[in-house]
Amino acid sequence: MASFFESWKVRSQQVKTEVYALYLAYKDTRTPWYARVFTAMVVGYAFSPIDLIPDPIPILGYLDDLVLIPLGAYLAVKMIPPQVMQESRAKAKEVIAQGKPVNKVAAAVIVLVWIGLAVVVGVIMYRWIKH
Repeated sequence: MASFFESWKVRSQQVKTEVYALYLAYKDTRTPWYARVFTAMVVGYAFSPIDLIPDPIPILGYLDDLVLIPLGAYLAVKMIPPQVMQESRAKAKEVIAQGKPVNKVAAAVIVLVWIGLAVVVGVIMYRWIKH
């Protein structure tokens, strides 16, 4: 049972490294615009403290962490040129080995996007209820 949890821990670290590599690939000018848009959504969701399915919900709460993020990362990797991903993975491993990367600007942008979405949904619901 311990090896099962250890393998999930290793896999989780690999996904985190891959998501950070996607973040670096997103910033690369050789990445096509459509791949940048999709990658930004995947990375933003992965780094976001807010999940579509809250983690306290048994089993379903971890669905996004176990399925949605790896699936999104897989699709994003397919859209990015292989050379860009190779360089981004190498840089991600290097940065993570030196210590966890912290980007307060990215965190602020993610929070602002969630607040903006909440406002838009609130306005739509208010207009719908008002009629």
